[in-house]
Amino acid sequence: MSGEERARLVQGALESISAGSKSFRFASQLFDLPTRERSWLLYSWCRACDDITDGQTLGHDAERVVDPAARIAFLKDRTAAAFAGEDTGLVPFDALRVVAADCAIPQAVASDHLAGFERDAAGWRPVTTEDLLSYCYQVAGAVGVMMAHVMGVPESDTDTLDRAADLGIAFQLANIARDIVEDARVGRIYLPTDWLEAEGLAGTDLADPRHRPALARLARRLSDMADDYRRSARIGAARLPFRSRWAVLSASGIYGEIATRAAALGPRAWDERISTSKAEKAALVMEAFWEALWPVKPVPRTGLWTRPSRP
Repeated sequence: MSGEERARLVQGALESISAGSKSFRFASQLFDLPTRERSWLLYSWCRACDDITDGQTLGHDAERVVDPAARIAFLKDRTAAAFAGEDTGLVPFDALRVVAADCAIPQAVASDHLAGFERDAAGWRPVTTEDLLSYCYQVAGAVGVMMAHVMGVPESDTDTLDRAADLGIAFQLANIARDIVEDARVGRIYLPTDWLEAEGLAGTDLADPRHRPALARLARRLSDMADDYRRSARIGAARLPFRSRWAVLSASGIYGEIATRAAALGPRAWDERISTSKAEKAALVMEAFWEALWPVKPVPRTGLWTRPSRP
């Protein structure tokens, strides 16, 4: 690949992340240049998969699609082509081709990610906590694993990769807490049926303001779970080079703030979309800097959901 072509893909990926995730874009600046650009390339593919599945643009204006199975088939086909080293002519998939080759990203982990989108396309809903966590792994934990490879973690370091998955799971739990009402309005329910039944709720109730106190209790439960997975992820982050460790801890703080605020706001959590300002992000980044300097006491991942193992 020519330097000019690579630069074109990096620029396209940067434009995608700048519009699609200000939080990730903010944290990615802390990486060294090669890791930063590779993180953008990977994000470009992840963003495209999400947008194509949901019929949205850069994470916004999702709408019901009429051809969900065809969209998933397209994603699988183009992703397989990227891993085969083929030029797809599509920036997100060519970006994946480059970063997967650079960082030895296993195709199986990318397939795990696509499995989450396939669930969404099929209108899947979780019944149990196990279902919820497996979905969170697919749509976000698998991205954590791929990002760990981008940061140089080898396939043989399974514990660090498991903890990278933990951080993605924590991120997704935070997103679910923030977006309970917004998701329900477009027919997406990510709270397990078991949880809803315990509160006397059905999926159709979630957008009804009268049920906000129950939603607040569920958001607190999601936030507490997210904290458990974030604590585990800190152990893995401590094994990374300093700049990567700082970036990961910054992202953890920024996304963790989402879950914390959703829990703290109680029934008011869905009056408006929760976000963090640039000043707040900067403060969290500085907090992460000091955290990155201190050693972390290793602790086992006892009781946490674990990604599928492979030979």
